[in-house]
Amino acid sequence: MSEQDQLPPLARNLNLDDGSVFQLRLFVAGASPNSTRAISNLKGICEQYLTGKYELEIIDVYQQPLIAESEQIIALPLLIKKAPGTERRLIGDMSNVARVLRGLGLYTDY
Repeated sequence: MSEQDQLPPLARNLNLDDGSVFQLRLFVAGASPNSTRAISNLKGICEQYLTGKYELEIIDVYQQPLIAESEQIIALPLLIKKAPGTERRLIGDMSNVARVLRGLGLYTDY
């Protein structure tokens, strides 16, 4: 059984064989309910679908406003995929796994 066959059905179309490391930045607003939900949800998604193949940086815009300004953050929580490939942004609490995977270009159902 291949590694791809062992993934949950939603992740079977993910291309994880090229050795890429996903560089993710999650911007949050302190310990608000949406922020804590987004952190928890995203960590769960990363551990389930990208185990050992991601770097996650969590940035609190209250503590690091200059980084938020340089990234032109307009809504929170906001996830930015820096690499591999094209930068992608996703707003919300990351509760919909399929939406997160699709939004980051990690999954297509066609």
